[in-house]
Amino acid sequence: MLIVYAVEGEGAFPVSLILGGLELRKENNPEEKKNIEVWEDLVNLRELVLSLVICSVTTLGAYLLAPAEPPKPLFFGLAGAIGGFIIVSIIVKPKRTFEINEDED
Repeated sequence: MLIVYAVEGEGAFPVSLILGGLELRKENNPEEKKNIEVWEDLVNLRELVLSLVICSVTTLGAYLLAPAEPPKPLFFGLAGAIGGFIIVSIIVKPKRTFEINEDED
């Protein structure tokens, strides 16, 4: 199911494409153009694709390098997924910042 709609407003020209759980917003803000909404959270499309490629390559590579004995491909694939996660966590830095405000009464 694909829904496309345009809404005109003050200073913004959003166009949303909803496909499954993904929503792509196009706005005048250059930083907003790079992000898509996945499960009510904004993610950078380039970094999302990079992360998926890295994790897929490391997981499949480790699986294919595993010996043909039954439990080993599973463990090698899991190790490849963990390795891919570690690589991605080093390459892609979080964009959120949390501030703790302590109110003094």
